[in-house]
Amino acid sequence: MAEGLKLLKRTIMVFDVPAESGGALTILNEYYKEAVRGNDQNEIWYFVISTPNLTETETVKVLRFPWVKKSWFHRLYFDIFVAPRLVKKYNVDEILSLQNVIIPKIKVPQTLYVHQTLPFIDKKFKVTENLKCWVYQNIIGRMIFKSLRKANKVIVQTNWMKNACIEKVDIKPEKITVVAPKIDIGIKKYFEPTEENKRTFFYPASGLIYKNHKLIVDAALVLKERGVSDYKVIFTLRGNENKHVEKLYNQVKEANLPIKFIGTVTREQVFNYYSRSVLIFPSYIETFGLPMLEAKLHHAPVLASDMSFSHEILDGYENVQYFSPEDAEGLAEMMEHNIVG
Repeated sequence: MAEGLKLLKRTIMVFDVPAESGGALTILNEYYKEAVRGNDQNEIWYFVISTPNLTETETVKVLRFPWVKKSWFHRLYFDIFVAPRLVKKYNVDEILSLQNVIIPKIKVPQTLYVHQTLPFIDKKFKVTENLKCWVYQNIIGRMIFKSLRKANKVIVQTNWMKNACIEKVDIKPEKITVVAPKIDIGIKKYFEPTEENKRTFFYPASGLIYKNHKLIVDAALVLKERGVSDYKVIFTLRGNENKHVEKLYNQVKEANLPIKFIGTVTREQVFNYYSRSVLIFPSYIETFGLPMLEAKLHHAPVLASDMSFSHEILDGYENVQYFSPEDAEGLAEMMEHNIVG
């Protein structure tokens, strides 16, 4: 009898082998916590991951495949051969793919979470400009579009992303659900507009080229030409993440710009910076742009790129200014206004 009851349980398998850090890991943790909190004895959850540390419970199981991170070939082998086998082995009833593409060669209903924006933007990267971005736009992008057509349901984080999916892939709007990331923070201190805080600028972001740290460096060069130096900019970079970041780091040092590379910081430290600095967000490619929402919740001033994702989060917020992500002069003027008052 007990065995018969066991067979009645609904099995859900969540795939997210790429998740390792940043926004992707945040999404994975969000769904994991939801599954643990649910604790539905009639459901069994399997989280298929690579390196993150997730704890198993009675109803939530974890299948780890760290070798997937070795190379693109290992990931491709996993997606084509290993993933479908796992679905069959565990007699899965439903799949939630958090990795932008569905699991191939299976008939189980799939919900696809799409958070990779590169295939949906107007800017096109050249191979010589950035190989990784080119691959995401031209190769993985096709896989994402195909997955969007085949998935039973699709989840995106913003309305602009929903509209982009509809435009690029021509799928029905009712197939797509917009679910904004959950912000679970306890704000300890709000921004205070002191002279020191208004002259401190903060940008928590990875070293990807489209995060656009270069624009802030260029704006700092403009300010140097104008004789403005009584300020500081803080990057959550070490300065050696990649060739692009190394070049910016050397440029900052050679020009003696007031930009600090402090490396990775904790979430609590990030929140602390929101309470005592102005957020600059020059990125031109984002699914959501979480720092903008976090800064907004801290009542901090925000200088944001004039993009659809920025407006979706910040329109109606009194303490925001928008600039073109290609206009260093415009950003410099906004920074100077904060610096000199």
